[in-house]
This record gives sequence, C-alpha cells and structure tokens, in this order.
Amino acid sequence: MSDYDAFAPIYDAWAADMTEDVAFYVDLAREADGPVVELAVGTGRVAIPIARAIGGKLIGIDSSPAMLAVARERASEAGVELELHEGDMRDFELDEPASLVICPYRALLHLPTWQDRQTVFRRVAAALRPGGRFAWNAFVFDHRIAVELDGRPEEIGGVSYRNHYAPGDNRIDIVLESGPSVSLWWVARSEWDGLVDVSGLETEALYGWFDRRPFDEDSREFVWVARKPG
Repeated sequence: MSDYDAFAPIYDAWAADMTEDVAFYVDLAREADGPVVELAVGTGRVAIPIARAIGGKLIGIDSSPAMLAVARERASEAGVELELHEGDMRDFELDEPASLVICPYRALLHLPTWQDRQTVFRRVAAALRPGGRFAWNAFVFDHRIAVELDGRPEEIGGVSYRNHYAPGDNRIDIVLESGPSVSLWWVARSEWDGLVDVSGLETEALYGWFDRRPFDEDSREFVWVARKPG
C-alpha cells in the first residue's frame, strides 16, 4: 500500500482551490493530434474533463491503487473512458508515441532527487512524437510561507495533518494525524531549465499562471510547456 492511498479520500478537497488548471490542460489536449498521457493522474480531476473534451485516447498513470480506483469510478460516472495504469512515472514508457504528456498539480515535486527528475524528463522525451509537448506546473517555493506553516495543525476534508519543513533537504512533509505522509521537494527555475535541456526538449512557453500571463519575479506558479524538436 502506498502512503498516497491514504490521501485518496481527501484528494478532491485538497485540490479544491486549484480549478483554473483544468481549462489550460484541456486546451492543450484539444491541440494534440494523438494520444494524451497524464502522469500522476490521481482521481482523474484533470483527465476526465480532457477525455470529455477530446473524445480520444487518454492514458493515466499513477502509483496509488486507491487514487486509480477513485478515477475509474469517477470516469464511469462521467461516461468517459480512461486507460489507467498503476506505475511509477520514473518507469514510464509507451507502446506508441504521444502527442501530449502532462503532469498537473505540482506532482513532479514528489520526486526527491535530480536523478529522479532527469529520468522522468528523458522518459517523457522518448515517449513524445516529434513536435509533441510536455506540460506541467509547480509552485514557486516561498521560504516565508514554509516557515509560517511549519508544524501548524491543519484540517482538510475532516482529516487533520501538519506540514513539516526540512530546509536542509529542500523538503516539505505533509503528515496525516493517522501517520501516512507524502513529501514535496521544491525545484528552482534554473533546475527546470536544466531538466528541459538535458532531456533534449525545448521550452515553448513559461507562464506565471494558467491564464498564460508572462512569468516574472512576482509569479508564484511555474506553468511550463516544452516541445520535442522536429
């Protein structure tokens, strides 16, 4: 059992403040001319609207069986088909090239090391057809907010948790009162640039939010679109 399974019942409440990303990823999927893949598909919050919009193939990958079970139920209720697979994004590969790979809701921040992130980016690049896109978003880390939240009791969906900030490891642990936890490792802009470069992708756009406003020093979200040359 993955610790992420414990978050499945509260995931939708957790993500309730993030709504503008759905239309952004749906628009990218409408522009795709082939298979669309979502890494860390979770409960299908983004995948289901995409599948409804494009009426074509959407592959979802997640390491949590409980998250995938919710996604299957939600997809059935919505009357859409998702091809869902349990797996680690670091082992990601496809039988046919994708036109678009997405990783919404800061999920790449769950990868702890440069090597892990580099592996994912290279696998994505290998899975894309020439001209295919990779899109993801991640928060711009703010030490002040991390310090403010460190150790403070919080509640969401009726479940209590605390955030623990480990500055020496660039890490935030989200620990449920019942024990399970997940961690986020923040990534600087220069590292995202490096990952795009070493994977052989090219940056198409970097936005400061899902309305495609330019990224600047006041931005609080990386919204990135990279493209495979060719």
